[in-house]
Amino acid sequence: MRPVQMFRAMLLLSTLFLLFLYSSLHKEVLVHIQSRPRGPLGQDSPQSAKVTKSFSIKQNTALSRHPAILNVSVSASFRSSVPENGAYWNRLLHSGLRRLDKREEPLGHEAPWHRCRETNQEFLETNVPDVASYPLLFRNFLQGMKCRSPPLLIDQPAKCKEAKGSNATFLLFAIKSTPANFERRQAVRDTWGREQLHEGRLRVRTVFLLGAPSMDDPDLGLLLAFEAKHYGDILQADFHESLFNLTLKMNTFLRWALLRCPRVSFVFSGDDDVIVNTQALLSYLESLDPSKATRLYVGQVIKTASPLRDPKSKYFIPLSYYDGRYPVYVGGGGFLISGALLLPLYSACSAIPLFPIDDVYIGMCFSALQVSPEDHAGFRTFDIREKDRDNLCAYKSLILVHRRSPQQVKKIWRGIQSPLLTC
Repeated sequence: MRPVQMFRAMLLLSTLFLLFLYSSLHKEVLVHIQSRPRGPLGQDSPQSAKVTKSFSIKQNTALSRHPAILNVSVSASFRSSVPENGAYWNRLLHSGLRRLDKREEPLGHEAPWHRCRETNQEFLETNVPDVASYPLLFRNFLQGMKCRSPPLLIDQPAKCKEAKGSNATFLLFAIKSTPANFERRQAVRDTWGREQLHEGRLRVRTVFLLGAPSMDDPDLGLLLAFEAKHYGDILQADFHESLFNLTLKMNTFLRWALLRCPRVSFVFSGDDDVIVNTQALLSYLESLDPSKATRLYVGQVIKTASPLRDPKSKYFIPLSYYDGRYPVYVGGGGFLISGALLLPLYSACSAIPLFPIDDVYIGMCFSALQVSPEDHAGFRTFDIREKDRDNLCAYKSLILVHRRSPQQVKKIWRGIQSPLLTC
């Protein structure tokens, strides 16, 4: 048998084995198989909504009624930074802020997931006259702007539970991934994202944040269920993966973390194609002054960004949708926040309309809290100099570099961990 044929046969046998193993475990897996009725963007149909077993309704309701959310304060500096004009997002923001000042509930924030989308075309055309010219992805986002609470397909309720007397979670890696990116997730698990107790006292946990595949993508539900059961680190919500749904993914994570990991000291949010020097990261966190450690928003700061108006750009923002500059924010490839800021951040975001670019949106929410981003030279979300990319010593002093393939991540990790490396 030729090597190629042998490899294919082994791959087929491995897949069949995984499917067989999953069939014997599926009763124990906290997951909904994705063959149930779906709405147009992955939301539950009314029928499936009745049987969803993700966050309990009581937990979601309790969080939405939390005093910090009901009484959230949005800074005057953020209010004045967004012009009150005819752009749709600007109007939504200032209308919501007026309701907030009157202590009225935000419109539609807690609408049931299966009926939160805006499907009234006349409503959209009245508020956004040129909506027909928007790219399809943007129009889909526009319809779902009120949708904030997707049910979970896969939950990890015990992720941050520790035995009595043991260390609470010091650092939680919250890594944005997609269903098909198994190889990237495995590279993270094998290297910098390995769950362990560093130096016998610093508990590190990892969770991967996933949406659901579109109808045109392969159904990986069975394999994801097995992966979730085996590794205990998959968190999947019932919305379709897309660039503009990264904001919803982050919002979903904040809600989950408040319910499942309320005592976490620090959260690292990043992509699944970065490499992190975990020891350097932990050393930095331990060096922080206590007052700084509770108001941390750090990474590679972007100071002078503005919306891109070129329709060919994937980050295109129409002027009729948003008019103004972006706040100073931290690049979304990887950044750190204090666990103490999870509730204030989620509260501020609850008062601000969803925005299609996730790192800009988080910057807006922190601006509303008057928490300024801090630039750190160790975060290289736009990569390092090309001539340094094969130099292991260049990574030894950094915290994060974006982007690297799974093979590169493993090679660099082995190198910087080696006692033989001299820099």
